[in-house]
Amino acid sequence: MSLPKTLAEDVARNLVMVARLIDEDPEEAYAYSRIALRLASRVAAVREAAGFAAYATQKYAEALAEFRASRRMTGSVDLWPVMADCERGLGRPERAMAMAGEPEVLKLDKAGQVEMRLVAAGARRDMGQIDAAIVTLQSPELASSAVHSWTPRLRYAYADALLGAGREEEAREWFAKAMEADKDGATDASDRLAALDGVEFVDALGEDDEEQDGAASVPADLHDAHDDAHGDADDDDVAAVQEAEGDADADEADGIDEDEDDDDVDGPAKA
Repeated sequence: MSLPKTLAEDVARNLVMVARLIDEDPEEAYAYSRIALRLASRVAAVREAAGFAAYATQKYAEALAEFRASRRMTGSVDLWPVMADCERGLGRPERAMAMAGEPEVLKLDKAGQVEMRLVAAGARRDMGQIDAAIVTLQSPELASSAVHSWTPRLRYAYADALLGAGREEEAREWFAKAMEADKDGATDASDRLAALDGVEFVDALGEDDEEQDGAASVPADLHDAHDDAHGDADDDDVAAVQEAEGDADADEADGIDEDEDDDDVDGPAKA
């Protein structure tokens, strides 16, 4: 929908701040997204930005509601993987798996399909199905020598799953492959590889220098950044889902059509 010029400019300024801050200061980005949402809740781009800001601050119930609203407005399936990941964040991996088996996945581009595969593998791990997670990640995209934007994360997730299954040598090989493809440092594959090789990082300063300069050593906290982004769902999250879905009903009463089948997926997941 179109907005008056002055209002459109105000909304645009807030969305720019969301984009600038979402990686460095997610909470501040979230605050700007709420302003944009109050100004233009009928704009799909605003709902999407608000969803990503909520997602970055682990407000998964709120993020899911915003993504659903954006999808109803646009009809696009692009947000399907992140919607499924929100289900994981809310402690509902079985819902994420069901979404991985829906026809919407076939409408995604290659990057979206890889993202959906990553989410499905994470859901398998959430349910304690580590071997199934490994199989889920095995794909032509994983085997390809070509490097795309999603290649480091796919290889990293596979390496981490192998390590979780106790297959350390294979994990080391795939962490190395992830590091080779990760030119932008999107993962901590180099640290994970070093840990497997028994390399320890220590502060180069002596104790006296450290006390004088107030420098703290950097802990070797090596973890899977993708799965650590998900906390357990709590009662507040569930309440937020109910409140957000109530808001969605209000939107529908105001003229926004809602496809109820999009929100509840009970079908079995595909392998």
